[in-house]
Amino acid sequence: MIVVATADFEVYHGVVNELRDRGVPFTTVEPGEDLPDRASVVVTGPDGDPDADVPVVTADPDDPRRAIDEVLTVLRGGDGRTVVGIDPGDRPGIAVTVGDSIVAAFHVPAAQTADVVADELEDAADPLVRIGDGARMTGARIIDDLPDVPIELVDETGTTPYLGTGARGMGDVLAAVNIARIEGEEVESRDIEPTAGEIKRIKERSREQSETNRAIDEELARRVAAGELTIPEALAEHRNDDGE
Repeated sequence: MIVVATADFEVYHGVVNELRDRGVPFTTVEPGEDLPDRASVVVTGPDGDPDADVPVVTADPDDPRRAIDEVLTVLRGGDGRTVVGIDPGDRPGIAVTVGDSIVAAFHVPAAQTADVVADELEDAADPLVRIGDGARMTGARIIDDLPDVPIELVDETGTTPYLGTGARGMGDVLAAVNIARIEGEEVESRDIEPTAGEIKRIKERSREQSETNRAIDEELARRVAAGELTIPEALAEHRNDDGE
């Protein structure tokens, strides 16, 4: 049984709403009251100092979700390690696991991935990031942008499950969950030389976005592939080079 024991209204409101949103049963007591016999973990605020024989989690009023993640990890007997799995692509799937529990999931544009991961790993215990080896160029840029944490490159073959009716759009996130659970090879960076096919696709995308139906040259396409330029920036340089 989860017991919420705090006189801090913001902590109480945030913690109780988080527990209700997740459908997790709990009870409340006034600070200083005896805990129920079935108490397994106590959630309190910065003002609380319960005398308890069970684990105590202190919730930040500005981030109750993180406290509930910790509470659920305690209840499920997890080892407490935070592992983030990333399925790279234009909109990477991101899964945050603590022990055996999935505590958060995201599906965001590639440019936001590193910021999301950094937020999730703030104050995390012994964090680890595992990223799939697909979408090589995007994955390499994500690795370069990630915070200073251990990173493993994972063979993502077979990590995307079959998606039944109504599950459209969940594949990247579910793949990220599987990636988080697979041991990989530790890396610090990933140097990638774009293939001829990747350069061709970038040039085709630049033509589609060009107002004059003109593609950027190969040098600019390589800089886009390396993450040095966006396609609109490359098109602007291309126009300047042509004197337009």
